[in-house]
Amino acid sequence: MNSPMIQLLVLAGIAVFLILRLKNVLGTREGFEKPPVADQRPERSAGPALEVIEGGPDLDITDHVDADSDAGKALAEMKRIEPSFGVNDFLGGAKGAYEMIVMGYEHGNLAEIQPFLSEDIYDSFVDGVAAREDKGLTIEANFIGVRETTLVDATLDPDTKEAEMTLRFGAELTSAVRDKGGDIVEGSTTEIKRQKDTWVFARIMGSDDPNWLLVSTDG
Repeated sequence: MNSPMIQLLVLAGIAVFLILRLKNVLGTREGFEKPPVADQRPERSAGPALEVIEGGPDLDITDHVDADSDAGKALAEMKRIEPSFGVNDFLGGAKGAYEMIVMGYEHGNLAEIQPFLSEDIYDSFVDGVAAREDKGLTIEANFIGVRETTLVDATLDPDTKEAEMTLRFGAELTSAVRDKGGDIVEGSTTEIKRQKDTWVFARIMGSDDPNWLLVSTDG
């Protein structure tokens, strides 16, 4: 076999080797594959950036009272002293506290609610429960729900930093008073009672104790 023929065979072998390597690396196309289509969606125009206006109204306050009112200014100062304080958060907590305190008093479980009562309120609750027990009366109550939680007023003592929040609650419950023999002498276990209360909660803003205390229960 002459030299040109040998060279041709060698080159043909190299070509086959390269083709096989390329197929292993790139893979093969099988069937009909659509060519990639360029994104034809229109480009979004870069409109003016939304500007965040600093110093605008605090909706956490203005949703409940006028920002320029005494109550609004007191709430703003509370939030300045204690940035983690929120009016909406407070109202949500007060709603739960109202149910807990009402039912604690109705059932005579004062130890459970004492941490949330001022000394005067606790003493008055103790007297009320004791008077019931002396007469042999018990209360069977079922709390249905709070229908209204409204912020009526807010004040802040600039010297002591004591804040007071006056709230009006509207609730529904059933309540029946039973005598020693178990007979109902007042109320009903089925008739819904609509109850309205105006309560005042107090707390030193910026203090380590997070609990607000019930300091007034004017109904």
